[in-house]
Amino acid sequence: MATSTNYELFKMSGPRDPYPGENGVIKEGALADLLLVDGNPLENLDLIADPENNLKIIMKDGKIYKNTLD
Repeated sequence: MATSTNYELFKMSGPRDPYPGENGVIKEGALADLLLVDGNPLENLDLIADPENNLKIIMKDGKIYKNTLD
């Protein structure tokens, strides 16, 4: 909720918008922050405490920093 509301405010700032293009979606050309967790963190929050083993993809601003799915 916090990020989507801030995004709406940025979109209203016109040319001062620091995030041109689409955000908040997963598709080609969009900036994305994404964590792919091996399991359901809603059922087991401890999954996040062990990112080495449980985070399969880490993406920030559309750039992949970790991908163990290859």
